[in-house]
Amino acid sequence: MDRWPDSPVRYPDPAVQVHDPSFAPYRLPLAAVERLATGFRWAEGPVWFGDGRFLLWSDIPNNRVMKWEEETGAVSVFRKPSNNTNGNTRDRQGRLVSCEHDARRVTRTEHDGTITVVADRYQGKPLNSPNDVVCKSDGSIWFSDPPFGILGNYEGHVATPELPTNVYRVDGRTAEITAVTSDVPRPNGLCFSPDESKLYVVVSGAVPREIRVFDVVDGTSLANGHVFVKCGDGVPDGMRCDVDGNLWCGWGGGEGLDGVSIFNPSAKLIGHISLPERCANLCFGGLKRNRLFMAASQSLYALFVNTQGAPGG
Repeated sequence: MDRWPDSPVRYPDPAVQVHDPSFAPYRLPLAAVERLATGFRWAEGPVWFGDGRFLLWSDIPNNRVMKWEEETGAVSVFRKPSNNTNGNTRDRQGRLVSCEHDARRVTRTEHDGTITVVADRYQGKPLNSPNDVVCKSDGSIWFSDPPFGILGNYEGHVATPELPTNVYRVDGRTAEITAVTSDVPRPNGLCFSPDESKLYVVVSGAVPREIRVFDVVDGTSLANGHVFVKCGDGVPDGMRCDVDGNLWCGWGGGEGLDGVSIFNPSAKLIGHISLPERCANLCFGGLKRNRLFMAASQSLYALFVNTQGAPGG
């Protein structure tokens, strides 16, 4: 692609690629990918605040969380230092929930700005480096815990892992922490299906990489895990579902692969959004929840689409 940052845009945007006719209705013919901001080191964890009309996202190596304001386009630092925060989401009370690599914990920012530790240990041992986090409608918090933040000093600090690379659930009432699966090598991005009956998990420890899907049993445990997508040369990361259950997944792997890959609930690739940088994570937002925000390497991108993000995403 040669239109970044100032070259002209053609409609319909050739960066939004239809791989199956079922994806065509989701592409808006008069909407194009926009670069909203650039100049970061590794952008991750976007989360939309509709009540304030702003987006937050992580710039992990720069140890900060950034803020973009929808009405003005202003970009500012929301939090620094951030303990090398990676994934972010909001709980059903609208509070920010964050995965902090350097502090090796999951935190919640209360409405008054104070920070509550949601999880930092399991069975008496420190977590590895919480990566991605999603909140279920029952108030529970689910997060992945690969070792990426303790493998070096760029996105955290060097430390020795003391726990398996689990996916955890924190009960919304009791705050009890349980490991819902220990079978995923280096779990990364997480996403619930719209009805919360399934949990998708990116497997960063598989070669080639995979996306697995689990049945959510009684809202509290996982069963019947199996491969949803074998990713070939692609590098999946963070993901979200739209209201129809399609999975929009941040994607990497180099030119022709970098961007966002979209799979239908039957695991068929139906569309791709090509970006000039690898997309680590994404979320839906905007006034109508129909704008896809993409945190991609050194930049933040957005695209209006003809669908909406599922609630909670």
